[in-house]
Amino acid sequence: MDSRNDTGVVAGPAPGRTSRSHGLRGLVGIGLGATLVAMAATTLAAAVARAAGVAFEIPDGGEPIPLPGFAVVTGFFAVVGVVIAGALLRWSARPADRFVWTAVALTAISLVPPLLTGADTATVTALLGLHLVPAAVMIPILARSLRTRALSAGRPGRR
Repeated sequence: MDSRNDTGVVAGPAPGRTSRSHGLRGLVGIGLGATLVAMAATTLAAAVARAAGVAFEIPDGGEPIPLPGFAVVTGFFAVVGVVIAGALLRWSARPADRFVWTAVALTAISLVPPLLTGADTATVTALLGLHLVPAAVMIPILARSLRTRALSAGRPGRR
């Protein structure tokens, strides 16, 4: 091809598709994948703790927390995190930084209820650790994805 045949047209997003919606879809895909990883990691950690002798009995309920319960709760709150990340990608000039601050604050708040359950020390300690497992999976993955998408959209990454 020579310069005489060059029309000067630059390929862009397909009709009806914007880079913003593509970025959001990519974030959701990565977020849902990370959610599955977080659910599996948390459930595995709970199974290991249970095998080590942690009862996971909450005094008011009387019955131990079932292993699938850890997966369900982790999945629910991980999806909430993906929704927050999507909102920040859409409406924040610095989505990655805002997401990290928000997620760390919400993780810190989530550490309070296990301390108030009145459960034995092993259960409380395991529950605190199990709150940190999905945070350790979700926060870095979503923050990296937000940073990449913000930079590709021409927004600043970090100060």
